[in-house]
Amino acid sequence: MVRRWIHVLVLLVCVGAGVAKWWIDHDLTLAAPVLDLAIEPGISPRRVAQTAVQSGVSTSAVALYWWFRLSGQARQIKAGSYELAAGLTPRSLLSKLVRGEESLRAVALTDGLTFAQCRMALAKADQLAQDTQGLPSEVIMARLGRPGAYPEGRFFPDTYTYSKGSSDLSVLKRAMRAMDRHLTAAWQQRDPGLPLSSPDDALILASIIEKETGRASDRAMISAVFLNRLRAGMLLQTDPTVIYGMGDQFDGNLRRRDLQTDTPWNTYTRAGLPPTPIAMPGQAALLAAVHPTDSQALYFVARGDGSSQFSTTLSEHNRAVDLYQRTLKHVQKPLTYGPTP
Repeated sequence: MVRRWIHVLVLLVCVGAGVAKWWIDHDLTLAAPVLDLAIEPGISPRRVAQTAVQSGVSTSAVALYWWFRLSGQARQIKAGSYELAAGLTPRSLLSKLVRGEESLRAVALTDGLTFAQCRMALAKADQLAQDTQGLPSEVIMARLGRPGAYPEGRFFPDTYTYSKGSSDLSVLKRAMRAMDRHLTAAWQQRDPGLPLSSPDDALILASIIEKETGRASDRAMISAVFLNRLRAGMLLQTDPTVIYGMGDQFDGNLRRRDLQTDTPWNTYTRAGLPPTPIAMPGQAALLAAVHPTDSQALYFVARGDGSSQFSTTLSEHNRAVDLYQRTLKHVQKPLTYGPTP
């Protein structure tokens, strides 16, 4: 009799183990094609199982919990935002949670964006919490730990990934720290003898180079022109700074009266670098600012194909302006980028 009960017990255990093995690798039924599962930091494995069921996974929370425990990986489950889709099994669910395979989104902050444009890009980002909505720039900078800092140019352009529901402040903080790193690295490897007194000067110049460059290969030459003009005590006379200083008043056309209207950023009326960057410079612009081409050029004018014509003397520059601006008049409105006499 005892032996018979032992056989029955062994049979039941084997059946139970088989059922458990089948369940662990069997597709779970989901309440929707794709479910969002948010696991908060510090919650228990039991609560994780309950949260999964509450999110739409049709199974026993108790069974899930015991699977987590018996696997030996329950304490390795990571907080985060996860997407659950068809084909999910208890085994693959636990693997996803242990590996921290969150559902990530991405937002691209491209080279040359202003801070206002950067905020617009973040506002359009998918599933990104808008914690800065309606906040003035100075409040945002204070929340980022930089009270009193001007935001323009302080964020590195890149593609940033984030988990669903993350704060736009967290993306800005990462972009700000990235700019700190890249700017520090560029400044430490700067060429000797540059007429720049601080990393901030390099950042300001890089932002101008970013906005003036139509062809990547011209960056270092454009840098040389502006640095040569700084050394010579000449006005930088660069249109993008004027446009930045005009703010919302710029309608797409830059007129002579705009060049003559003084603002802190008007490099036609004020000597030296403007007081702040005018956009987010990328890595190439940062490096161009501290590694200019060895050139005596003092002028450049847009050719109309994205490249620029560089000149050392004013007479050469005037001939280039006449050639390219006169040619462009036949095909489009003349371009007036770069220092002018």
